[in-house]
Amino acid sequence: MIRAEPRIRVSALLRWGGGILLCRHDKKGKDVWLLPGGGVQSGETLIDALEREVREEVGIDPPAFEGPLAIVDSFAPKGTLVTKHVVHIIFAGELEGSLEDVTSTDDAVRGHRLFSLEELDGVVLHPPIQRFLQRWQSGDPAVYLGALWIP
Repeated sequence: MIRAEPRIRVSALLRWGGGILLCRHDKKGKDVWLLPGGGVQSGETLIDALEREVREEVGIDPPAFEGPLAIVDSFAPKGTLVTKHVVHIIFAGELEGSLEDVTSTDDAVRGHRLFSLEELDGVVLHPPIQRFLQRWQSGDPAVYLGALWIP
């Protein structure tokens, strides 16, 4: 078994109107959805990394961010060849104007979509934090959502 150091991933709960913007990724031939974001590089602050990732994955100037809102651990299931541990740190921002300019320079992103809160229940979201996204309100205290994983 190959052990990997934990990876820190920042992500943005980007709200526009009554919806949440998600990025579509292809994982082993399946469509999955993620909050825009990515890994923190050595020497970057969390906010610097988040702003860089939003520019890369969404192609817009990042809004002001609130947070962190939540922290989630994702561990690969036991018995897999490579152990994987991702620490997700989630922030929030309100989008303004048109979403016509949303595009990505990140090869991993296959598309974008604005989802209503009700639609999130039917979405394969990594990590699986639909209930948190549906209930979160600006000003809520930061929470630890536990260890969550979807294969």
